Amino acid sequence: MGELYGAVGIVIFFFLIVVVNSVRIIREWERGVLLRFGRFDHVKLPGIRFVWPVVDKLIVIDTRVVTMDVPKQEIITRDNVSVMVDAVVFFQVMNAEYAITKVENWVKATSLQAQTTLRSVIGQAELDELLAERDKINAKLQSIIDEVTEPWGIKVTAVEVRDVTLPDTMKRAMANQAETERERRAKIINAEGEAQAAQKLIEAANTISQNPQALQLRYLQTLREIGMEHNTTIVFPMPIDVIESFKKVLDKFSSADK
Repeated sequence: MGELYGAVGIVIFFFLIVVVNSVRIIREWERGVLLRFGRFDHVKLPGIRFVWPVVDKLIVIDTRVVTMDVPKQEIITRDNVSVMVDAVVFFQVMNAEYAITKVENWVKATSLQAQTTLRSVIGQAELDELLAERDKINAKLQSIIDEVTEPWGIKVTAVEVRDVTLPDTMKRAMANQAETERERRAKIINAEGEAQAAQKLIEAANTISQNPQALQLRYLQTLREIGMEHNTTIVFPMPIDVIESFKKVLDKFSSADK
């Protein structure tokens, strides 16, 4: 009788060991890929799950968004400028079955694909496009990488080019270009101001020429402005008509003497 109890106790002990080793807890952000006899069976959802030892193998996949740095790489743009570029890729597992059965290491595969695509896309863009149209470059990177990783059950949510490092010679050249451009704009603005001022002067002259009294009023206003300055020297403008009258008189005297 004692031997029977001993055998039953051993069986219960091994049964408890099997039960303890068979219980798995899958957290809310995880999915469990169950392989039974080496073949895919199903995907287990979060909660307490039972897995047969030896027969079953459970691979837990994290489905949260993964933030991965793309190492800085030296890339030559389409206009033959050497730049150092790095980026950040945001992706997550959407299909746990494909992430296990379609690719050996989905994190490494996505990382290498991101590096290759970054070199390809930046190499096809010019420097000005890379600096001014960063959103367009990011969208193109995201589209290409997502298209490649979709059969693996991976969804690339975003790709951001984080930093573009230019050579020192290129930085100096761009600074000189920007300074020259500012000088050009300043000269254009100054010339436009002179042209507008000349046009207004022409309009004012045309208006005054239509009414001689307007010229006299302007003459008196000028004298008033000079007097308000409290200057010791007063510039007294003389109308050209007066000068012409004096000239005619002098011409008459000179002709009479002859």
